[in-house]
Amino acid sequence: MNKLTNRFTSIEQAAGQYLKTTKSERDSGGSGVSFEEILRGKQTGQESELKFSKHASMRLLERQISLTSEQSDRLLSGIAKAGEKGIKDSLVMVDSLAFIVNVPNKTVVTAMDQADAQANIFTNIDGAVIM
Repeated sequence: MNKLTNRFTSIEQAAGQYLKTTKSERDSGGSGVSFEEILRGKQTGQESELKFSKHASMRLLERQISLTSEQSDRLLSGIAKAGEKGIKDSLVMVDSLAFIVNVPNKTVVTAMDQADAQANIFTNIDGAVIM
């Protein structure tokens, strides 16, 4: 009969070996926020963090666009208004800046300033909010 050698005394040790994590990392969840807290935030709509896609982040850097905290607040407000109207993909205008946003995910897909938006053609949106 084939002999198996047991190098681990528990499932945690085996998982730690193969997933390259320690027990304390697994127990803490890594982010410091429990699953229950995330779930409650989603259920009550408290998740108000604005995210930028990789593409949008690159566009902000390329176009040297920076948002003030007041502009970020207005952008979030515009996204909330779009969500109230059932808009899924929205153009949100804040001052001379244009943002294409996936509303349910609160994710900015792309960003441009007035010079880049001169063509005034925006595709793949189902609504617009001007703040």
